[in-house]
Amino acid sequence: MDSPMNRQAPAVALQPAPRCTLVIFGATGDMTGRLLMPALYNLARFNLLHADFRVIGVGHRKQGDDEFRRGLKHSMDQVVASRAGQATASFDAQAWDWLMGRTSFLMGDFEGEQTYAQLAASLAPEPGGVIFYFATAPTFFQSIARHLHDAGLLKQGHGRWRRVVIEKPFGRDLPSARELNKQLTRVVHENQIFRIDHFLGKETVQNIMVSRFANSVFESNWNRLYIDHVQITAAEAIGVERRSQFYEQTGALRDMVPNHLFQLLAMVAMEPPNSFDADAVRTEKEKLLDAIRIQTPAEALQNSVRGQYRAGLVGGQPMHGYREEEGVAPDSRTETYVALKLGIDNWRWGGVPFYLRTGKALARRQTQIVIAFKDAGHALFRQSAQEKPPANSLVLQIQPDEGLFFHMKAKVPGSKIRIAPVSMDFRYADHFMTGHSSGYETLIYDCMVGDATLFQRAADIELGWEAVMPFLQAWEDGGEIHPYRAGSQGPVQADVLLARDGRQWLPLD
Repeated sequence: MDSPMNRQAPAVALQPAPRCTLVIFGATGDMTGRLLMPALYNLARFNLLHADFRVIGVGHRKQGDDEFRRGLKHSMDQVVASRAGQATASFDAQAWDWLMGRTSFLMGDFEGEQTYAQLAASLAPEPGGVIFYFATAPTFFQSIARHLHDAGLLKQGHGRWRRVVIEKPFGRDLPSARELNKQLTRVVHENQIFRIDHFLGKETVQNIMVSRFANSVFESNWNRLYIDHVQITAAEAIGVERRSQFYEQTGALRDMVPNHLFQLLAMVAMEPPNSFDADAVRTEKEKLLDAIRIQTPAEALQNSVRGQYRAGLVGGQPMHGYREEEGVAPDSRTETYVALKLGIDNWRWGGVPFYLRTGKALARRQTQIVIAFKDAGHALFRQSAQEKPPANSLVLQIQPDEGLFFHMKAKVPGSKIRIAPVSMDFRYADHFMTGHSSGYETLIYDCMVGDATLFQRAADIELGWEAVMPFLQAWEDGGEIHPYRAGSQGPVQADVLLARDGRQWLPLD
């Protein structure tokens, strides 16, 4: 059987990643089957994995290689079925078999020295690199890193490199984030740590920099003189599903804001880097996060809205309320929705409000950034028979229907001057051959080649937590949790947050 490594790669071809082994801790969990292995499968299809690439899954479950592979295939079948009817839904059995032929399982205790001795024996003759992926609960991060260090598995040199990938949450507040970074860097060098945020692997997120810096028509107007405000939305139509226990301890703010939403904020608001070098890009993102105004608890209470979904209809299907989820307290005060108003204290953005919102069980799944421009200073068309249309806006659509949509004004055909809003649309699917991607493909590949551009530094994590701490503190002391119906736009109080500034959210439609 021919290796999928010999098949044609996408039009803009990348070189296959260097030889490496991916060790996944927590390999029997949902993340591995639903996200990591499908991403590796896509990399295999497009000739982006080394011919000697290997996967070693580490988990507590008592099973052998064959059972592990069968479980992965079951998960992959579900992923393929979920894409039924799409052009990218066809399954390449040859690529999958190639990947499975390089996949094995190691049963072991994350706290047991024997596990790491067995892993060391498996990796001993391995030239090239090793990536240790922590697809586990955060409570295991420090312990796994310490055991890897004690077993000598993090040593580099002589053509061998070692990298550690960790998933959010990176702590639950500023003190815990600092402690996590402190403990990790005692045994792993900072340049070996790749803090992953799958949002940054999405093409439309990376295109933010291109849209801004490669198009003078945007960059010349990308400041407080021309922009009225910015909206960043990450809405989900699903509820908490099987994550209620996690969500009760986390809530919407901790789950989404200091990581996902702040990374989008940094990408859209940072200063131009001197190059696309990893350090240059991450330095500018860090400067931006450092410029977020730290609010007093009183200001934070005024500039935030918390919500929690009740029973309703989502996509025509009934959904029960959050407090009816298994494992959720009947009087839970955990927010499933949050809206914030933030300011950035620098020359470019002084006086421009940034509105962020994220929530579960909303009208639709939608992640987008809205750049709302100021209206023309002179009301030339105030005598128009039609009500004044909204000002120009640029919508950076992250998911779904990825693309850029510029909303402007045009004359309605006829003898009189009448104005109507129109849209100039760019959709990725219309211009590029884009297969389904979770974003992990890009990030895993970048980790293999050592490109840290899309990964977060320790300082990024701590600055993000510093900015949200006033909100957490304010909510501990008071503040309401507003109910909203599942399948709606969210609590009406979030509309009031913008209405008092004379603005409104772009609807989820």
